[in-house]
Amino acid sequence: MSRSSLLSRVAPSARRIVIGSVATLAVLGVSTTVPATASPLAPPSQRSAALPSIEQRAGTLDGFVIENLPDGIGTPSDFEYEWEDVSFHSRVWESGPDPEGAFKVDLTVKTLRGAKLTDLEALKNFLVEYEERDPDNWRLTEVKVGGYDGLFADDEVFYFIAPGVAAEVTADAARFSDMDLLDTAAGFHPEPTT
Repeated sequence: MSRSSLLSRVAPSARRIVIGSVATLAVLGVSTTVPATASPLAPPSQRSAALPSIEQRAGTLDGFVIENLPDGIGTPSDFEYEWEDVSFHSRVWESGPDPEGAFKVDLTVKTLRGAKLTDLEALKNFLVEYEERDPDNWRLTEVKVGGYDGLFADDEVFYFIAPGVAAEVTADAARFSDMDLLDTAAGFHPEPTT
């Protein structure tokens, strides 16, 4: 996929919707076809319960829903911390251990909250300092994440939600595609208020 088509990425891919629908139907025990040799289902008390998928277990983080996750991510852990008057809430998925006992970060979603996050430019300037980036060499591409303005780099996308609120998603670029990263970001947004 070209970088130009990434710029208009605003919704999860149809593939994720189809896979999620099939998984939901499978968890519910729904089938659209029954082979002639199929045996009747065991009574509900004798069926083994299917574990919910990672997407079904993702839930929420700091008032944000997590709707889309790439396949093959590990176990999640939540963290809260603060730096320069900005609070962070993050969920990190790690795989491992490998043969040497090490774990590897697959994916991270995080919210950032603080008065200094006044717009996308202020968010970028904050992250330059926080991540110790060289602003002249940090190649960022403007993107839309859902309805939010954001900036995309090789393994991360961050986006401005409202004054004082922003979000960031990072993924292991060796394992996950730009589409995986942007689909995850499009599905990480404030919970609807009704």
